[in-house]
Amino acid sequence: MTHILTDLIKALTNGEVRVVDLTQPLGPDTPVIDLPPPFAPSPPLSKETISEYDDGGPAWYWNTIRLGEHTGTHFDAPVHWITGRDLPDNSTDTIPVAAFVGQACVIDVSAQVAKNPDFLLSSEDVLAWEAEHGRIPDGAWLLLRTGWSKRQGREAFLNPAEDGPHSPGFAVECARFLARDRGILGVGVETVGTDAGQAGTFDPPFPTHTFMHGAGKFGLTSLINLDQLPSTGAVVIAAPLKIVRGSGSPLRVLALAPAAR
Repeated sequence: MTHILTDLIKALTNGEVRVVDLTQPLGPDTPVIDLPPPFAPSPPLSKETISEYDDGGPAWYWNTIRLGEHTGTHFDAPVHWITGRDLPDNSTDTIPVAAFVGQACVIDVSAQVAKNPDFLLSSEDVLAWEAEHGRIPDGAWLLLRTGWSKRQGREAFLNPAEDGPHSPGFAVECARFLARDRGILGVGVETVGTDAGQAGTFDPPFPTHTFMHGAGKFGLTSLINLDQLPSTGAVVIAAPLKIVRGSGSPLRVLALAPAAR
């Protein structure tokens, strides 16, 4: 089996396989999901310099950072949601590491979202995709390409209105279908959360979180560069920090994809 890894290194070296960064930059201006009162808000990232080649440390530079676990491009573990709180191995330090690596199945709905920011993926959409590309394999990541990562600035990205944020996501029946009828690792999105902006009004509220985490599956949010991945054939590596009883974590999501032709 060693030759498989050797061949992979050769393919990376000669450009047959490329590494695609699916992670947005993380800084103080990175948008964080807004929750209405009385719910506790998550803070944006803040940094404080410990030393920068000065009296605090003449030869080194480093910072302290403060941020919520669900900031920027991040991982949602099952314990993040009440439906997954009693599952075994449900936090970032106990999930088996093999679950952080899986095939990527990319469903492109960017044209629909350009016309309707509240677009919801249906199970019929998934079945239509499978009719063309084959059934979503067990152990795959389902990534929803919406074009949302092209939006610049907090207002455009969160897209708030008087009735709450408006952004695409999964219909209730689709979230249930994916959680119960497909053996995926989880879903990945370009938006600030795995649920649609208006999902607080759905029945049940926030169905992607409710069904996915209740089934022991994961979420990836605020992804970028999904337009650089094929519909099938890429591999995603999404490893959160090993936070003890962590509900999630910012992470660097990488994809291994065949060279563009």
